[in-house]
Amino acid sequence: MYQLAGSINTIMIFVSLLGVFAQLKLVWQRQKDAQLKPDIGRPTELLSLNQFSVSFLAYFSFFVYGYSITPFNHFIVWPRLVASLLLMWILFEILRDRKTRATKVVFGLSIACLLAGLVGLIFNQQIDASGKTISTALIVTITAFLAQGYYHQIKLIIQHRQTGAVSIRMSQFILLMDLSTIAFALTMPLGDSWPLMLLAVVSGITKLVIMYLFRWVRLGAGVRAG
Repeated sequence: MYQLAGSINTIMIFVSLLGVFAQLKLVWQRQKDAQLKPDIGRPTELLSLNQFSVSFLAYFSFFVYGYSITPFNHFIVWPRLVASLLLMWILFEILRDRKTRATKVVFGLSIACLLAGLVGLIFNQQIDASGKTISTALIVTITAFLAQGYYHQIKLIIQHRQTGAVSIRMSQFILLMDLSTIAFALTMPLGDSWPLMLLAVVSGITKLVIMYLFRWVRLGAGVRAG
């Protein structure tokens, strides 16, 4: 059951990467459109730097967690590494579009985190049991930040009554990943799986809210609320 659930979860993680890539494609398309119609808004309009930086940290924290537990969990490590790289790409596009101090700091810190994580992966055999404790604490902290980050994204959509450059595909595909992650976590010992389940549940709830807001905007509820 563990192998089956792990394989399904890995597939769903790669499906979620299609959602992240769909977000990138939307930004690229808006970059092209902006050259023809400058009044359509910025390519990364309404994309929350807060939310995407925390999403990067969420994937990154499980990348570290996967190689910190025993045995080394390939199902967790490699898909999350790829996801971390894609989220960094989105952060780069936000940096390129806005060129603010905040975007520069966030992108720089994401590079530093990834390099530190790769060093940890290379020297994994020398990491003692404290590595799991540290990575678990990191996941719990990131879960709190994730909830706050998505709250900021949700707040932006409600305030502006539009979704801007936010991609619904990303939320849909990541929700599928979250559901499969919960199923995968249920096949693991609770002592190892509870951080995985905690983050997946919080992430899934936020995706459901954002998906509802797309319907809310489409039906004109935001206009009526004003």
